[in-house]
Amino acid sequence: MKMKGRVMIESAKQKEFKTVKRWTFLTNHALVLLFVARHHRITARELSLELGITERAVRMIIANLEEAGYLQKIREGRTVKYDVNHDMPMRHPTQQDVAIGNFLETLRTSLSSAGKRSRA
Repeated sequence: MKMKGRVMIESAKQKEFKTVKRWTFLTNHALVLLFVARHHRITARELSLELGITERAVRMIIANLEEAGYLQKIREGRTVKYDVNHDMPMRHPTQQDVAIGNFLETLRTSLSSAGKRSRA
């Protein structure tokens, strides 16, 4: 039986709940950058709801990405538009020859193809 990040483990003596960490292949930083690249005017609140993390965490990630040069915030009246720098290299030393734009395009294409397959 699964319950919001917890798994019920039955033993001979008692039933107990243990928290099991979920992991994914993409970090929250990658997911925020992916969403911002697809939706330039998405708000931190909307991102937090989409990704299942706090709005504060989203704002910290956006600040990290902006400080590192991966995105730029552009004020447009009362809203913010995000501009992704597609020429920035991936951060990991083994991937620095890959531009972040190529990575994002690969994910976008893969996600589009997966959506088409699941609808068929």
